[in-house]
Amino acid sequence: MQTCLIFNPSAQGQKAAAFYARLGALCPDCDLRRTGAPGEARHLAAQAVREGYSTIIAAGGDGTANEVVNGMADVPQGLAAVRLGLVPLGTVNVFARELGLPRDLAGAARALAAGRELAVDLGRVEFTADGSGRSRYFLQLAGAGLDARAVQRVSWELKKKTGPLAYVAAGLKALRESQPVITVEGAGPAVTGQLALLGNGRFYGGSFEFFPGASLQDGLLDVCVLPKATVWSAAQAVMGLATGRVSRFWPSLHFRSPTVTLRSAGQVCLQLDGEYAGELPVTFSVLPRALRVIVP
Repeated sequence: MQTCLIFNPSAQGQKAAAFYARLGALCPDCDLRRTGAPGEARHLAAQAVREGYSTIIAAGGDGTANEVVNGMADVPQGLAAVRLGLVPLGTVNVFARELGLPRDLAGAARALAAGRELAVDLGRVEFTADGSGRSRYFLQLAGAGLDARAVQRVSWELKKKTGPLAYVAAGLKALRESQPVITVEGAGPAVTGQLALLGNGRFYGGSFEFFPGASLQDGLLDVCVLPKATVWSAAQAVMGLATGRVSRFWPSLHFRSPTVTLRSAGQVCLQLDGEYAGELPVTFSVLPRALRVIVP
């Protein structure tokens, strides 16, 4: 069974060379390919699908995994022909946490070697760019508004030094800006707010259960809409996350739907799997159990 491992060295900074050597030792039968620039993992994954690899392993963070899946989907029948493996090396690794994958290299290698598969839902977003319709896929989460603006503003240097705290700093800066109103249309009546979060799984921002009832296999997106994005609402969210009771402290609206449309009269950023992806308007949908992923 042919396996291609796509490694994002920026996920490990100065430790990249050591991790590359360890990956080679833990996966001796893999064809290791390093990314050299943002977006290259997508091209490498598409190339690997065309070359006939049956397993593609994304070694990096959520952004690397997102790029790899989009590359697989770029090739006709690529999602059906190839399964995804993960080696979580990024800052947060939300999707890997959702799957219960070990965070150490040896544990991840054992899970990959066992090769147990799970078919999971894949999120899809459709939007217009440069006058033409486009689509992208996401594994775990999406957001529009404050969190996406924080992702856009986050400092790469600070992220490498402080990890998730870099997003907190970027979020505090984004809070000083005006927060446009977002209209969210799903299975029921349209609702409005200044922050919209969508979950394919339970976790957001780490091991925080923003969507406790979510499932990777239910064909639905879990949606959370915050009416106002302010310093106080951010503090409420922190209290909710710290106590495991987000819904109690955070006055937000929740619903589930197989399709969701976000639009705004203002300029609103979009993030997919923790990476800046563009701006509204967008329409989300779900491809039920379209992705085969290796789990423990």
